[in-house]
Amino acid sequence: MPAHHQWQDLADRLAARIDAGEFPPGAKMPTNRQLIDEGEQKTTVDRAYRELVERGYVVRRPRHGTVVRDRTPIRVPLSRYRGVIRPDSPRGPWQAATAEQGLDGHMKAVSVDLTQAPLSVAAALGLDENAPVVRRVRHASIGDDVVQVQTAWYEAALAADLGLDAADTIEGGVYGAMERRGLTPRWADEHVTARMPTRDEAAVLAVGAAVPLLLVERVTRDSARRPVEVLQVVGAADRLQLIYDDLPLGGGEVRDSTGPHGAAGASASTSEAR
Repeated sequence: MPAHHQWQDLADRLAARIDAGEFPPGAKMPTNRQLIDEGEQKTTVDRAYRELVERGYVVRRPRHGTVVRDRTPIRVPLSRYRGVIRPDSPRGPWQAATAEQGLDGHMKAVSVDLTQAPLSVAAALGLDENAPVVRRVRHASIGDDVVQVQTAWYEAALAADLGLDAADTIEGGVYGAMERRGLTPRWADEHVTARMPTRDEAAVLAVGAAVPLLLVERVTRDSARRPVEVLQVVGAADRLQLIYDDLPLGGGEVRDSTGPHGAAGASASTSEAR
């Protein structure tokens, strides 16, 4: 068996103290000097903290030192659609779901551009390859922490009609905008997989390279089953609980979008109206 190094012992002990609540989310960890004064070697402390960063326990912030990363799970239930797919909805599903948990959830548009549809996106939207589409990249956050990176594509003419081709935040979310124009988002196909983060994703989500991500790929259709949105969501797996609630099992009718959960019963729980 491989040798167990001193830095691993220190990392495990610090992780155990974090798990026990001695250092809550946002708390500063002991400085390198403090741990060295307690008898640890400098190289041991440096390597232990790098390990905790990789494992997603802590983040290093300029002028703040090493602080405990918030790993509090966020429930993202299917029922968050209740009441948000309507013309007068003041917020989208992400804001609604986080508000129910007393969290400061908000959406921020990062970029909006007109581009050519990748092959998979064109196929999902029923467009020709390289057809013009509007791509919207957004961050779903809790306070200052980015929890999800969302990338959505829309057929260019539809995006212009709905006002999705500008970088402005959409009041009530994208689905609210669709509903206001008489375009009811009703059906969804959603696939959830997991993978490790890229360097850029790890930086944006403030996770270490050893923290897996959930990847959600979703196609939303209107009441005529026309595809109106392709969405990809990535988020740290240790921060998201995807709640697939009240799904029909064999023999029953699928609940439609007017039911108590505000979405088709087969819809899953991780796409966000923007």
